Amino acid sequence: MSLFEPVSYSALNSRQQENFNFQKVAARLADYGFNCLRLSDDWQGADFIACHLDGETFLKIQLKGRLVIDKKYIGKNIYIAFFHCDDCYVYPHDEFLDGLIELGKLGARGSNELWDTKGIRSWPQPPSWALDLIADYRI
Repeated sequence: MSLFEPVSYSALNSRQQENFNFQKVAARLADYGFNCLRLSDDWQGADFIACHLDGETFLKIQLKGRLVIDKKYIGKNIYIAFFHCDDCYVYPHDEFLDGLIELGKLGARGSNELWDTKGIRSWPQPPSWALDLIADYRI
């Protein structure tokens, strides 16, 4: 058996999948001048901080397995990172939420329209209109 055999993502447990996804996102962000620091707990809603080499840009990033919005992230300046096919997206949560409202895909921020009982809305397979909203955040 070779030391460097690819692993099957589906064979990993949930914690291993989160570690795997962090490494994949961090590698992509490195291409854009970011150094990623993993947090031991969700600090201000973030799984990790991405620090840009400019010394001024810091992104609080939450890893997700799909496109998502969550009421608990509103107003916290959180970015959501997820993979769709071979593409990685790191998008600003509130900007995407505002785009959904503007398109009429979701009620106003304070309404309960289209939110589940926990205040979450997610798309396992993002619709094309949603991918259009976050196209500038594909890395």
